[in-house]
Amino acid sequence: MLNSKNLFARRARRTRYQLRKRAKGRPRLSVFRSGLHIYVQIIDDGGGKTLAAASSVEKDLRKKLKTGGNVEAAAEVGKLIAERAKKAGISEVVFDRGGYAFHGRVKALADAARESGLNF
Repeated sequence: MLNSKNLFARRARRTRYQLRKRAKGRPRLSVFRSGLHIYVQIIDDGGGKTLAAASSVEKDLRKKLKTGGNVEAAAEVGKLIAERAKKAGISEVVFDRGGYAFHGRVKALADAARESGLNF
């Protein structure tokens, strides 16, 4: 049965399949977007470990932001994940948008991470 959850999972699976073909050993920058917040992780799929993470739930960002579910919050999280990636020695990743369309908060996060020095 095709419902919105199944269609979302299908899009996410299709996206990750294409990423694995093009990854060439690079870690994956994975985005999760809820109604109230946005979360991002850099994942090493070979080792199955999270190398860096950031979200709009963190205390320092919550003080700075009015809400965690808007474009401004996503941009701040993008900058934060780029800083943490640099500290972890990561400069190149593949961007995993999951089943989300590349616009709005997801695009703002990606653009901010690119501007802060992360390559994908």
